[in-house]
Amino acid sequence: MNSTTIPLQNPSFFNNPQSSLAGALQGCIGSLDGACLEKLLLHCASALENNDVTLAQQVMWVLNNLASSNGDPNQRLTSWFLRALISRASRVCPNATNLHGGSNLERRLMSVTELAGYVDLIPWHRFGFCASNSVIYKAIEGQTKVHILDFSITHCMQWPTLIDAIAKRPEGPPSLRISVPSWRPQVPPLLNVSSEEVGQRLANFAKFRDVPFEFHVIEDLNYDMFLSQLNPSTLQIRDDEALVVNCQNWLRYLHDDEQIKGAISSRDIFLDRVKDLNPCIVTIVDEDCDLGNSTTLTSRIATCFNYLWIPFDALETFLPKDSKQRLDYEADIGHKIENIIGFEGNQRIERLESCYKFSQRMENSGFMSVPFSDETIKEVKALLDEHASGWGMKKEEHDMLVLTWKGHNSVYATSWVIVPPPHMDMSSL
Repeated sequence: MNSTTIPLQNPSFFNNPQSSLAGALQGCIGSLDGACLEKLLLHCASALENNDVTLAQQVMWVLNNLASSNGDPNQRLTSWFLRALISRASRVCPNATNLHGGSNLERRLMSVTELAGYVDLIPWHRFGFCASNSVIYKAIEGQTKVHILDFSITHCMQWPTLIDAIAKRPEGPPSLRISVPSWRPQVPPLLNVSSEEVGQRLANFAKFRDVPFEFHVIEDLNYDMFLSQLNPSTLQIRDDEALVVNCQNWLRYLHDDEQIKGAISSRDIFLDRVKDLNPCIVTIVDEDCDLGNSTTLTSRIATCFNYLWIPFDALETFLPKDSKQRLDYEADIGHKIENIIGFEGNQRIERLESCYKFSQRMENSGFMSVPFSDETIKEVKALLDEHASGWGMKKEEHDMLVLTWKGHNSVYATSWVIVPPPHMDMSSL
């Protein structure tokens, strides 16, 4: 995490040996950098976990004077963590604090044009689009009919690029069918048009590129019945189509109940259902951070603060502090922070799993990773060249590609096929 010095207006406040804050900030007297802001957040979280309302109020007061939604990346990030902590404290003890905050964050609805700008702002989403599309393109070589099951939160923004690519195939494009579930996690980005309208826009573009196209919203695939309805009948699987399953920032919203004795993770059930569909390729993209089943608030804050610093720092490199586009993007991240810090149990839907843990989950479910080709890596590098120099890419175990910011892992991309029976010729995969 980057270090920015923030001068204290009254450093003597922390020199009082009777103050419990003094111990928490030992070594930070005179100035506060990002590490000390994190330490303050952890101190506040610990106080809340121990039901020490007085101490929590004291730390929140200090943080309220240091955090700023218009400051440097550390201050801006801290302001959202403070808001989430205030929201949490107000539910536990409504009179605990007089600071402004709470869970009434407005959820903005984007136009399709605004969504395109959101996706293009930093390569957080486009990295996964590019890597996945390249793998999918290769996997459907020679196929005349393709069906993509799209589980993502970005409203099909991935597909115009793939449609354009398959339109240029020397042998001609396949017919393409894209199916999306009617249920979508209510997380940013949120769109002001329906899935059906998104599908119509894709159909118009496919027609322009002379690609035979169908779009289907699977109405029966709602949250309550999601796993039980994940079958060939509901999904309208056709035997003459090559099936692709694409998961972009989606699987973390399926409950993972492995911490409950005897419970089976919804993620494992999902993967078993997918395997039964016999896809030719499965693409998985998500954020590389382990926030899954952490039971303590302090551990979540420590992990989340050092991870979500990445987009805040990246935006600092090219947008002014008062940029509306920047403030909106950061507010969307604030929704995530609010959920991770402010809620517990089933209300906490943001349960990220690290790339290594998820890769192990895939292998345990009977999948094997597919290496990304040199051509894919070249395409991803070309994409990153369009953005700030701090963005990079590296290969990790399990054939993963990882997007990095100043060396810190941010997003991973993987592709998978079903492990073939022992007698099958592997060279055909």
